[in-house]
Amino acid sequence: MRKFSLSAILLVSLWACETHQAPSAEAYQAALDSTRVAKPEISQEVITDILQQIPSPLEISVLLKESGTAYNQAMLNDPQKTSVYNTNYEKAINLGIYGTDLGYTNIYEQNQDAIFYLNSIKELADELSIGQFFDFGTIKRLATNSSNLDSLLYLTTKNFNNINAFLQDQKRSNLSILILTGGWLEALHITCQVAEKNPNNKVLIERIGEQKMIMDNIMLLLSFYSESNSSMAAYMKELQPLADAFGKVEIVHTYAEPTFVEVDGMLVVQDNSTSEVIMSPENLKEIASHTQSIRKNIIK
Repeated sequence: MRKFSLSAILLVSLWACETHQAPSAEAYQAALDSTRVAKPEISQEVITDILQQIPSPLEISVLLKESGTAYNQAMLNDPQKTSVYNTNYEKAINLGIYGTDLGYTNIYEQNQDAIFYLNSIKELADELSIGQFFDFGTIKRLATNSSNLDSLLYLTTKNFNNINAFLQDQKRSNLSILILTGGWLEALHITCQVAEKNPNNKVLIERIGEQKMIMDNIMLLLSFYSESNSSMAAYMKELQPLADAFGKVEIVHTYAEPTFVEVDGMLVVQDNSTSEVIMSPENLKEIASHTQSIRKNIIK
């Protein structure tokens, strides 16, 4: 299956429709002040390194399409619900959710739905005062043409890195974490919904089990802020039952000596080690149930 680089978990995050208008100074200051955190003083490199280990939700969308699963817009968040997200924390995590939904519509070439999600993402991005990092016209053109997926991923990754650096400088890197958490949670939700209807699809079930490692990274990121920020602590508490469920998943790694293979005339190292995910049907149901419950509380 095709692999994608991480920072795109933000997926098409913060995409929009037309020319962006910079927010007012008052709106910018309000967005900044309401989510600033004095601690912890974690280097951007540390946070970025952990974020880089989170896979793109696009990978899941491609997997679903390649498995023959039909497009189902009912699994996605309603793009008309942006007005119910009042705090910047709610806006950030739902921005990530909408980003995954947009990527899902893009993979299935559902351009009309993609436009709806582009509009919703633009609105939340502007309200968070981070829309200035995007060329919305270009992103719209790429997002509504699936043949431009590689270019879209490159642009999205570049933009997210700029946003992460900006939020870090403004002491709002916690919002980067929430955007990515929302994107990951939505991808997990979609995968669980499909897997429950296809219990014999071992690839999907294994992919869900592999998220144990991502869950650990997300909880680690949230823990950096939980003591100094009540909103981040609330999200960590919300996700704890899901983390406990993933704790029951066992991943067995089997080491094998790497080998050299020739690719395009160059020798590269091929990793021959393997991993096996051990997860019971009951464990899968538990993960799916907690994912659904947590997502329901977040999207409202």
